[in-house]
Amino acid sequence: ASRSPSGGPLLTPSQSLDGASGRRSGYITIGYRGSYTIGREAQADAKFRRVARITVCGKTALAKEVFGETLNESRDPDRPPERYTARYYLKFNFLEQAFDRLSEAGFRMAACSSTGTCAFAPEQGGPADDKIWTSYTEYVFCRD
Repeated sequence: ASRSPSGGPLLTPSQSLDGASGRRSGYITIGYRGSYTIGREAQADAKFRRVARITVCGKTALAKEVFGETLNESRDPDRPPERYTARYYLKFNFLEQAFDRLSEAGFRMAACSSTGTCAFAPEQGGPADDKIWTSYTEYVFCRD
């Protein structure tokens, strides 16, 4: 086995342990789809719909550690702890709650990305002056 400069075993980031706490380092990605309507001439009162589902991507062990019983594993049951999955989602729909849990577990946001497209325009039979936009957003969290 390889050794670190200090003489201990050389671990990859996904295997390394956080000194006193014994927590594994790694990444968890939170994603969600959203939609909103912008009315006449891009009024300031855009109407946002609630988040339908928050998805979780990462190692099973990390996701279970952070989200516990609020992690819905029905789409990928019996996944080994050290394997990655992108098929979990949360049983709640509040991003702030997910962010709080990640922060309490020692994770920090490392990156985010969002896309948006116009899903329903007037020429497709929609409301005369309204356009419905959809977006997909991902937040990448890491713990060293």
